[in-house]
Amino acid sequence: MRGNMRSATTGVLQNIASSFPANESLEIYRRMCISRHFELGLVRAVKEKRVTYPVYLSLGQETVAAALSMVLRDFMIFTQHRCHATFLCFGGPAGKLRDELMGLPTGTSGGRAGSNCIQCHENGVTMFGHHGLIGENVPQAVGAALGSGRPVVCFFGDGAAEEDYVVAAIGFASTHRLPILFVCEDNDLSILTPVEKRRSWRFGDVAASLGMKTVEIADDPWTIADRARELKNDLPAFMNIHVCRSNWHVGAGTDGAPEWDRFSFVESELGMLGLGKEAAAVKAESADAMEALWAP
Repeated sequence: MRGNMRSATTGVLQNIASSFPANESLEIYRRMCISRHFELGLVRAVKEKRVTYPVYLSLGQETVAAALSMVLRDFMIFTQHRCHATFLCFGGPAGKLRDELMGLPTGTSGGRAGSNCIQCHENGVTMFGHHGLIGENVPQAVGAALGSGRPVVCFFGDGAAEEDYVVAAIGFASTHRLPILFVCEDNDLSILTPVEKRRSWRFGDVAASLGMKTVEIADDPWTIADRARELKNDLPAFMNIHVCRSNWHVGAGTDGAPEWDRFSFVESELGMLGLGKEAAAVKAESADAMEALWAP
């Protein structure tokens, strides 16, 4: 399955992209750019020792939050530890995220939580942070959906999918037909161990066996948005999205070039859609804004 992910930008996917209005495609790309250039500034700040908290970077995985934030506008958000892109794409203020990572009292949690417990309760965003126990946000999200009746989106990784309380919570959500969309950002790694060395089953099959609609797709943002629009009115549902993280599990280092770079694929796709000039302007504006944000 993983081998097909890097090339998933041709054929039917081009047809999906071309069905989107130009302004929507550019807005998805803008959100990707804000996230990417925020993170590139953060990498510099870590190397300069201006940020000393451990950081869990979204670099390489920006398309998921960028696409879903276009569709799930009124959803409560429960995140995993790799959540910077989620915060930024759904509308969290970049300055507050920077301040949290720098340990400042003006941060999202008063500078006390660091990279993994990012929350937001402004700009129309209701986002709850993750505290470190792998997959703990899944039963919390289920409880929130049960107690409030509001729609919820819950993000977790392929490692968290192996925890028994995650499976139990998703089963409970299915039994009670709760309004929740579960999203597994599947980068194929639990720290450094790939899925094939950890298990012989797919979580999408588990979710389907529990009675909910499931999709398994690549990290193409147009496909993500298209499928989320289908699923959000028939919840609960599960999306397994294959992504490719650029950096270490924790920290700003790398182990060489990533297996694929969806950001570059999206830029190429925008060019084929005749939006190359507009996309370049969006990228330059986002880069300048994040450069200023991270200026010493």
